[in-house]
Amino acid sequence: MTKQQNGSKVGKCIWCRQPMPPGASSGRPRKFCSQACRQWDWVARQRAEELKLSEDELVVQRAELDRLRDQIFVLKCAIEDVEGDLDPQGDPTTRDFKAALRWILDAARPLVSADNDSYVKFGKPKK
Repeated sequence: MTKQQNGSKVGKCIWCRQPMPPGASSGRPRKFCSQACRQWDWVARQRAEELKLSEDELVVQRAELDRLRDQIFVLKCAIEDVEGDLDPQGDPTTRDFKAALRWILDAARPLVSADNDSYVKFGKPKK
């Protein structure tokens, strides 16, 4: 659950994990942000049933998994670099902090880009 600015809790779509759009406060809580996400979830469940996958199993292409692991490794290395560069005994400057932040952001961006959704075969279509 995430919090809205007014303090009320808002759920996330169980398919795309985006915050739910504002809606009616009565009735059953929504599970999906859109009809498209509801459909993709249904298709994925049907396909998982065909393949005899449990709720905890996921099919991912090896190349996509390798790409994701590589991106995580790059981010891990960037964090280690920044921790070493910003050693408090070295008295880092504002310029050092800005460079470290740029380095971390550059390493993290590929992990949150829309292209990382490509390994979800029945995922939300790219816009």
